[in-house]
Amino acid sequence: MRDLRLSLSIPGRPLEFPLAERVFRPTHEPVRSVRTLCPRMTRPIVIHDPADLAPYAHGMFVPTMGALHDGHLSLIRQARTHGGPVIASVFVNPTQFAPGEDFDAYPRGLDRDLELAGSAGCDVVYAPNATTMYPEGPEAAVTAAAACALPEVAVRPRLEDADRPRFFGGVCLVVTRLLQHVRPTVAIFGEKDWQQLQVVTAMAAADPDLASIRIEPGPLVRDPDGLAMSSRNTRIPAELRDLALGVPRALQCAHAAQHPETAERLMRETLEAHDLEVDYAVVRDPATLRPVTDFARPTRALIAARLRWDDDSVRLIDNAPMTVWR
Repeated sequence: MRDLRLSLSIPGRPLEFPLAERVFRPTHEPVRSVRTLCPRMTRPIVIHDPADLAPYAHGMFVPTMGALHDGHLSLIRQARTHGGPVIASVFVNPTQFAPGEDFDAYPRGLDRDLELAGSAGCDVVYAPNATTMYPEGPEAAVTAAAACALPEVAVRPRLEDADRPRFFGGVCLVVTRLLQHVRPTVAIFGEKDWQQLQVVTAMAAADPDLASIRIEPGPLVRDPDGLAMSSRNTRIPAELRDLALGVPRALQCAHAAQHPETAERLMRETLEAHDLEVDYAVVRDPATLRPVTDFARPTRALIAARLRWDDDSVRLIDNAPMTVWR
């Protein structure tokens, strides 16, 4: 297999990650895009009521929490390659945030999001409010999220599921409802949230009402210095940016290892050398996220670490495929 690599420039330390080749092939008949009908349209149509989504069923869907960046826009452009219509959602989901997490601090700005989404080729932005998504009320919604039947990859790996115990219940509840509202042919989720991607894929496959929807991964996108793009990156003080770069540097260091335990040790040492608090730094099976004992088959390195300053902090997550040693 040809070894493709992504090289990233970090002062004094180039980053290089092997990448798998991807070929996107539509598996459906193209749906007419709103932009075909309205070629001068630059801003997407905004819909708040799910009943108004009916004319756009069987399109391409990119769910987001807003605060769009180039990572989100790459997903919209990927959706555009399949035809149309392309629908993106903007909804900051309260049920996936536990008390004390950054729900209130999460960046918001719908007007900016509309401009960016339109520039990437989005036809429709679905922007429901909390009452639309959770008509049972906030407390009952949290209870419903906690009661969601979760796939094993959401509860067994002890990664995000251990550090954010409410997270995947909230994710599965909101994604299920969004997919029921939008009814897409394809839904695209970014690889940056690797465990979330596996959880949503397994959840949709197990639900007869959602199984016809193809969950498609979108490649992780990085800033020029190597940091994985995230809406939360805007909160990192400029003078602490180099510390945050300990996350991609740790992934780079892991590629020098020929055993998973060595890779995990190198990642943890690199993160701690950048004054980052480590939630996890592990090498796992890319699908099940269970521990592995060698690099004889494809594996994935996954990191979650927190950068703290003054009375604030930001949690950084990242991942990369590891080299296969045969």
